[in-house]
Amino acid sequence: MLLLTALLLAAGADTVRLEVGAPLADAGVLTPHAARVRVREGSDSGQVVAEWTNALTVGDSAGVPVHRWVTRGTVFGPGGERRTWEILQTYHARTLAPLGYRRSSSDGAGAELTIDGRRVRGTRRGPGGAAAEPVDLQLDRAGFIASASDLVPLAAGLAPGRVVVAPVWGPGMTAAQGRVFTVVGEEALTVEGAAVRAFRVDEREERGGRLVASWWLTRTSPFMVYGKQFGADGSVRVMSEVAVPMDRVTGPGAPR
Repeated sequence: MLLLTALLLAAGADTVRLEVGAPLADAGVLTPHAARVRVREGSDSGQVVAEWTNALTVGDSAGVPVHRWVTRGTVFGPGGERRTWEILQTYHARTLAPLGYRRSSSDGAGAELTIDGRRVRGTRRGPGGAAAEPVDLQLDRAGFIASASDLVPLAAGLAPGRVVVAPVWGPGMTAAQGRVFTVVGEEALTVEGAAVRAFRVDEREERGGRLVASWWLTRTSPFMVYGKQFGADGSVRVMSEVAVPMDRVTGPGAPR
């Protein structure tokens, strides 16, 4: 099967190949802010299945400019049960390269990882009081964090028609995966009752071309205002994001 990238190149698309650490990335467009995200099943009127807040601050780590993200959320089960979690992440403030990742959950599961290019080291533990297990991975290719993939086209620049080819990786993955982000164009939409204009970006698997998500992104806070994630099983999750005061979500800084 032909790679989707090859098809885009043949069509003459404005294609940017972005590797982790590449100087052409500019994560500096992401300024300190806080936001609240709601996730619904199926459609805008679907049941809310998760909610979380994000807070981004800018700092320094041993002379390296960094972005520190604090994310705290709740997952709502079908029977009314709740599970809370927190993710602390540190990225290079210019290149968006992941540096540190720490996750904890009310069910006891968690992970604490240091990321240095293709090298990932730390610990991971399962739910229910499971013992921590060491993690020491040498990836074939460094990747941007998959759960924050919407940051990649923001760092690459929101130019209509632009195609960004980049690898993504997450703590549950053993290898990075190629993704293709296509900036379709600017669209008008309504997010939680407010009219906004945002750039629609389609995210596809590089090999095979399956649509993974569509993101509606802006150049100012909260940057991602709306999104749809498409499961391989046909499921759809809809996200809406709105800015909130920073003091509602501030807390301990991210690792490293």
